Amino acid sequence: GNQTSAIMFVFVGFPHQKDMKVFFFFLCLCIYIISVLGNLIILLVINMDPVLHTPMYFLLRNLSFLELCYTSVTLPRMLVSLLSGDMSISFAGCAAQMYFFVFFATTECYLLVVMAYDRYQAICNPLHYMEIMNKKVCVQLAASSWICGSLAALGNTVFVFSLPFCGSNMINHFFCEIQPVLMLACGDTYWNEIQIILSSVLIILMPFMLILVSYGFIISSILKIKTAKERYKAFSTCFSHIIVVTLFYGSGILTYIRPKSSYSLNVDKVLALFYSVVTPILNPIIYSLRNREVKGALFKM
Repeated sequence: GNQTSAIMFVFVGFPHQKDMKVFFFFLCLCIYIISVLGNLIILLVINMDPVLHTPMYFLLRNLSFLELCYTSVTLPRMLVSLLSGDMSISFAGCAAQMYFFVFFATTECYLLVVMAYDRYQAICNPLHYMEIMNKKVCVQLAASSWICGSLAALGNTVFVFSLPFCGSNMINHFFCEIQPVLMLACGDTYWNEIQIILSSVLIILMPFMLILVSYGFIISSILKIKTAKERYKAFSTCFSHIIVVTLFYGSGILTYIRPKSSYSLNVDKVLALFYSVVTPILNPIIYSLRNREVKGALFKM
């Protein structure tokens, strides 16, 4: 019979991980500390400086808090595994990890769209910007991103873990990602594969297209500005967001929206490491180095 409730999954991790356990542990520990400190500093700076209490920084504060949660889904568990040598995770623990990973990843996809909409209003409708992006609207847009992320995560997790697992329990990954876990399920997973494709379109491709449309209008408005100095000033407010979108969506699209024949677990693990670990470190650096107001507030603090 199906004994899914008693299953203990085991992570395979990266090649040569056992041979370089100490190196991997200190690398992951440094990455996690830098990510947590970087995003905490951004949160503190925005909270403490009244100048930064604007719609753009309200959304940035949401992004920094999201990145704190995002890295905490995978890295602490990986650190414990490297330290103890125990690469196993329970059935319920794997389901919980998958839920929260998809929850935070999906929320970030939608939150980046909201941030693009904010930049669109700031540049294309500057006279009505504060009226359109008032506090109530900002809270509603941010809350919608979190709610959509929660619903998407619930649907994906239930779809995967309602399947029977009666074969191998070795997850060829470093956390409970959808595709590697799905490969361990018994029976026909055709509809699950279709569901992953549809979810990828709704969660990754459609938000990315909305961001492209927003920047189409933004670039059109910037080109109408007469002086080069003013054009540069307008575009510089979007530059940090463009870098973050490129890094996050680029790795996400390569992971989830590509032909099944080209799917490679080793490539997938590298891409997952990039969008789940590297991007949350880079975001606070990108926003602090490229943003004069954040740097000024940081120096004052």
